[in-house]
Parts: sequence; structure tokens; C-alpha cells
Amino acid sequence: MGTPIAITPQALGEEAARLHAKLAASADTLRQVGDIGYGATRKEEVWRDGKVVLYRYRGERAPTARVPLVISYALVNRPYMVDLQQDKSLVRGMLERGEDLYILDWGYADRSDRYLELEDYIQRFLGGAIDHVRQAHRLEAVNLLGICQGGTFALCYAALNPHKVRNLITMVTPVDFHTPDNMLSHWTRELDVDLFVDTLGNVPADLMNWCYLTLKPWRLFVQKYVGMVDALDDVKATEDFLRMEKWIFDSPDQAGEAFRQFVKQFYQANGFINGGVRIGERTVDLKAITMPVLNIYAEQDHLVPPDASRALRGRVGTDDYTELSFKGGHIGIYVSGRAQREVPAAIHDWLAQRA
Repeated sequence: MGTPIAITPQALGEEAARLHAKLAASADTLRQVGDIGYGATRKEEVWRDGKVVLYRYRGERAPTARVPLVISYALVNRPYMVDLQQDKSLVRGMLERGEDLYILDWGYADRSDRYLELEDYIQRFLGGAIDHVRQAHRLEAVNLLGICQGGTFALCYAALNPHKVRNLITMVTPVDFHTPDNMLSHWTRELDVDLFVDTLGNVPADLMNWCYLTLKPWRLFVQKYVGMVDALDDVKATEDFLRMEKWIFDSPDQAGEAFRQFVKQFYQANGFINGGVRIGERTVDLKAITMPVLNIYAEQDHLVPPDASRALRGRVGTDDYTELSFKGGHIGIYVSGRAQREVPAAIHDWLAQRA
């Protein structure tokens, strides 16, 4: 244990003075803060299906990788987390190493999307984007990176279309949805999801955000805002904080039918472990994933516990399976300084070995 700090009138006075100085500086700091944008990298739209858009990132130099990499993100948050700002961009790190990157933006679901199913997201949208990239590059198969729920989609897609995926990367991706430390699973296993969706239609983003925040109420409702006081005299630190807040609360509503199917098949039935996942009329068999697989997880992830990701080992049909762990949490694996140094290099090196 560390040396206890003596609470004295002098120490309290110094802390009060420090807090007063921070608050006094905040007015000037906030006047200097402009519109909080995001995205460090130029990108261009190359394909669209309704609200769903495929973007191609453009780095400062032409890519050297022969096989492009398509990124499938989760539905519950916006995909710009992988390209948040100049010094927090996995995309930038991989472009600097010569990768050719595409990302699928699911858009914002509205009432017209109420009856979209998992088959639409996996086969129509993700599949359509991959087919576009295959045709544009004249390749039979491309590399696929799935993140969080987008990794679950990527596993399904690769199992149903193995000839179209050359290398598969999953990142903070749940496979076993019933690990003892999976709080989201405990909450949803007994949910009457039929009543829930039939009543609400699409699932409101604010409701989803509330659920995620209450997984760590002290950290996410109190501690981070108290900690923000330390940034009130630093324009860049304040902008970084506000940019992250913008991403956290920039969440789309969830298409009701796809939400119903996802909760039933994964959170309740634990379909990857117990079998029975169906996308449209087809059954997903992870053993059909015969391409090389890189599975990346975060050691302090409270949304997708490490054991939930590590469960992929032995369940795919390839002997070329690599597992990598990184220190950090579900968000830190994208934005921490350690992540910027380690994650793009690990992905690039793994792909280069299989080029």
C-alpha cells in the first residue's frame, strides 16, 4: 500500500485553490474549443445500398497490400472510433503500413428499417460491400476485419461464404455469450424480446446507451466527469474528452427485427457454442471457416470478456489460428497510446505473413 496522504487544513486549502484555478480557466478554454469533428483520414464513398455506405480510406501514399481489408463494425455505435483523430486512429496506423482499407457504415436505422433481418445486414449489406471490393480489385477473396458485434457478423459471413474471405480477423468479438462475467448476457437471457420489440419497434439508441453506461455506473456517470476538471485548462485535452463523449452518445437506433434475432440466437441461445445459428435459410457452422484467423481481444474488456472471445479457439475449421491479447478495455484497444503502437502493427504483420 502507498503512503497515506494526510488531510490537513493546508492540504484542503491547496486543493480548493487548484480546483478554483481550473474552473476559472475553463471559460477561456471553452471559448477556444471549436466544433468537435472526428476522422483523421480522407475517405470516399465507393458503394451504397440505401443507408449503408462503403468507404475507402485514402492514406498519404498508395497502398502496397495486394489484398484489401474490409472492416465490419458493430451496429450499436458509429464506426469512426477506428479513425477518431490524428493521434488515435487504427486506420491511420494501418494505412502507414501499406494496407488498403475499406469500412462499412451502417447508417442510422429509422422506421423504414424496422423489419430488416440479420440476413440483410450480413448477406445483403456486408456481402454486397465485399462483392464490390472483390470486383473492383478483380479478386476471388478479400481480407475481413470484424469488430465487436461486427465480428460476430464477420464470423457468420465467413462461415457462409468461405470462398470470398482470404483472411479473417476478429477484434473484441463475442463468441461465447454465456461466460459468467458477461453482464450483458445476464441482463438479456430472461428478456421477453418479442414483447420488447413488438412494443417498441426499433430499439431506441438512448435506451441502449443507458444499458451500457450502467455496466460501470461509478466510472461512466461520476468518475470521468470529475476527472474532466483536470482538463479544463487544456484545450486539446478538453477537445479529446468532448470528441469521445460525442462518439459515445452518437448511437443509431437498432432495427427491431435484427435486434430480436440477435438477442435470441446469441445472447439467449448462445448459438456459436450450442449450434443452431440461422441466417435466413442457412445454418452457420464455424467449422466452415477454413481461412486463416487472427482473434484479438482486450484483457480488461467489460463488454466482451476475454473468455467470450477466446472461445473461438478450436471452433473454427482452420489450423492457422492466432490469438493475441492486448492490455486495455473495450474502447482502449482503439484509442490508447499502447493500441496505436501495437494493434496496427500486429494486424499488418499477420497479414503480411500470409500474403
